[in-house]
Amino acid sequence: MECEWKPDEQGLQQILQLLKESQSPDTSTQRSVQQRLEQLNQYPDFNNYLIFVLTKLKSEDEPTRSLSGLILKNNVKAHYQNFPNGVSDFIKSECLQNIGDSSPLIRATVGILITTIASKGELQNWPELLPKLCLLLDSEDYNTCEGAFGALQKICEDSAEILDSDMLDRPLNIMIPKFLQFFKHSSPKIRSHAIACVNQFIISRTQALMLHIDPFIENLFALATDEEPEVRKNVCRALVMLLEVRLDRLLPHMHNIIEYMLQRTQDHDENVALEACEFWLTLAEQPVCKEVLCGHLSQLTPVLVNGMKYSEIDIILLKGDIEEDEAIPDNEQDIRPRFHRSRTVAQQHEGDGIEEEEDEDDELDDDDTISDWNLRKCSAAALDVLANVFRDDLLLHILPLLKELLFHPEWVVKESGILVLGAIAEGCMQGMIPYLPELIPHLIQCLSDKKALVRSITCWTLSRYAHWVVSQPPDIYLKPLMTELLKRILDSNKRVQEAACSAFATLEEEACTELVPYLAFILDTLVFAFSKYQHKNLLILYDAIGTLADSVGHHLNKPEYIQMLMPPLIQKWNQLKDEDKDLFPLLECLSSVATALQSGFLPYCEPVYQRCVNLVQKTLAQAMLHQSQPDQYEAPDKDFMIVALDLLSGLAEGLGGTIEQLVARSNILTLMYQCMQDKMPEVRQSSFALLGDLTKACFQHVKPCIADFMPILGTNLNPELISVCNNATWAIGEISIQMGPEMQPYIAMVLHQLVEIINRPNTPKTLLENTAITIGRLGYVCPQEVAPMLQQFIRPWCTSLRNIRDNEEKDSAFRGICTMISVNPGGVVQDFIFFCDAVASWVNPKDDLRDMFYKILHGFKNQVGEENWRRFSDQFPMPLKERLATFYGV
Repeated sequence: MECEWKPDEQGLQQILQLLKESQSPDTSTQRSVQQRLEQLNQYPDFNNYLIFVLTKLKSEDEPTRSLSGLILKNNVKAHYQNFPNGVSDFIKSECLQNIGDSSPLIRATVGILITTIASKGELQNWPELLPKLCLLLDSEDYNTCEGAFGALQKICEDSAEILDSDMLDRPLNIMIPKFLQFFKHSSPKIRSHAIACVNQFIISRTQALMLHIDPFIENLFALATDEEPEVRKNVCRALVMLLEVRLDRLLPHMHNIIEYMLQRTQDHDENVALEACEFWLTLAEQPVCKEVLCGHLSQLTPVLVNGMKYSEIDIILLKGDIEEDEAIPDNEQDIRPRFHRSRTVAQQHEGDGIEEEEDEDDELDDDDTISDWNLRKCSAAALDVLANVFRDDLLLHILPLLKELLFHPEWVVKESGILVLGAIAEGCMQGMIPYLPELIPHLIQCLSDKKALVRSITCWTLSRYAHWVVSQPPDIYLKPLMTELLKRILDSNKRVQEAACSAFATLEEEACTELVPYLAFILDTLVFAFSKYQHKNLLILYDAIGTLADSVGHHLNKPEYIQMLMPPLIQKWNQLKDEDKDLFPLLECLSSVATALQSGFLPYCEPVYQRCVNLVQKTLAQAMLHQSQPDQYEAPDKDFMIVALDLLSGLAEGLGGTIEQLVARSNILTLMYQCMQDKMPEVRQSSFALLGDLTKACFQHVKPCIADFMPILGTNLNPELISVCNNATWAIGEISIQMGPEMQPYIAMVLHQLVEIINRPNTPKTLLENTAITIGRLGYVCPQEVAPMLQQFIRPWCTSLRNIRDNEEKDSAFRGICTMISVNPGGVVQDFIFFCDAVASWVNPKDDLRDMFYKILHGFKNQVGEENWRRFSDQFPMPLKERLATFYGV
């Protein structure tokens, strides 16, 4: 060992001075400290001083010593590969010698430092670390044992994968049995560390743990009623994870585990109760749930319902006693980042206009300003999933409780009853229907309760029953509900405004054109809210307006509505700077509005179009700069470009051919060519959607670029990236319709991938449908090239298109298939029954298409002869047989 390193007294004083200053609340002092720390990093032994202050300078106060260690940890994170050997050796040996420091704060800091060094790939280069820590566990000195365990727990959390790999010669084979011994230790803190260490290896089904799974479970049971909350919490956490990975081992004890978890869900320590409550959420996902839990429902239901009340502390944190806060500006930290859902082109299905990726918008987001996840939310989520498992069996236990809660004089209790009613809405809908005629009016009354927290939860619960409300005659429930919700949108409490806006968006999606008679009234309210809302709720208001446009479509295109709606939207549009993220929700909103207004949007389209093109151009330019000089230029936020591309799609779709002059005067196609090759999938996804929309709107400008675009589209037919692949496929289909026979040179670039995708197992419905339509369209324009492969795709082609509504795309695709059958009739013979079924899915095809079907069906029948046709058509299900006989006389 080289002679012990000693600090220079003057240097040490400088560093201590810095550490003191960095604890100052003044930001300019902190900034200068940051700069000086950066400069000091150029001296190799700076880090020696930092570890010295942490471990050796016992005369200093603990916060300063700990801070020194945390600064060292950041240096290890940023520059460890540049530390000279002497320095890293000194740090490592100091850490191991001081893991048992008498101060819990210093022990924890040393533990963090050790795990940071270990996670820099150093577990291999520090072979004595794990054996030494395991050895220190046996120390007689409590501090040493606790410090070593703290460090091991952090290593298990940070480096679980590598601990279970061959790189280290499988240390877990020794560590896990060792940890299990400490489950019975006399110190609660040590017991807690021991379980937490083992817990890191449950989800990954680590071999070393699976070998000891039975002693592990026995030890857990032994600690079930430990007096230390932290231990009980870790026991609950372990059982929840075991439920996912080793249900087989828990099943024999399931009755007792459920009884135990019922107790723990009511633990007086909220953290224990929350961990235990997760158990019900996880159990609901297991197929055995119904069978093991049915006998306990009568005990579990009141426990979950009880957990749904706001706690005293929640109410304080939520400022539940402050009613009017609409004039208080928002705290910017509270505004969550929004995620833009990029455009995915989907087919319309039989009887619904809904795309299959259902929004998860109606989750229990009613109290997102407190810690994100708490006992109330977990209990409500558990009740929601259990309602989906048990359906009306759960209602038996809930209804008697609900009667008491919903009419309770204490607002906190009443509020929890309204939450319960919302949580069971999805699972118990059928059983609830008889009660709704009296419940819905009661809830509509609760919308004007004097407590803001009651008003806000009522908005959410009513939105969960919107589907039923809309199915009734509008005057009975829809009209009063809408009237009251619109009042709540203008509530003087911000949380209520937010809940009402979200609930109204849900109502819009359910009611669609039912809202048309009330449009003036609705727009009045939404436009008034513009002048009233603070920052956070404005973003939700944009969403409600966009959803309204999606729901009523062209009915919005009336001069008086446009006059109300567009000025405030454009005013916001002009206020926002190009780098302001509030542009995202506003662009999305305008995109829906443009699509709905169509020609009505013309007066506004030029500045909107221009700005979108600029946003794309700016983002691309910034990305190029960042690529060439990463240290000089930041990476751009590509969401700006994605949202802009999506709004351009909305304009192209809404304005159709009238967008032509704007495209002519801009370089959008050059920009698109770059976006189509971006390495970020969402950028490509949105650029392919735009390509398809521009192809439909003004193909004369797209056509000269086709030779450049087609190879890119071909390379993006990769079903690993579903949405990218889906939009590329759709664009190819739109291009082929416009190109006609000139599509011929490009067929080879795409056909094989498309046939492969349509034959893949588990391909999502939207992608299958778009692939089938595109194959049909390619076959329509170039039958000679595509028909030879007919046999390879005809069967999945027929099954994926039988479910979509009659529309343009379906029409061109079926023309293509008929044309290919006439070129290669042999390709369809083996799967002819599927073709018959697909033909029967048409409600009313155009006359000439109907003739094509007629010719093919009769041609086949004549080919095989009357006798064989009868035998063949006897296999048909009755409805198919009747339909074909009625419509085509076969």
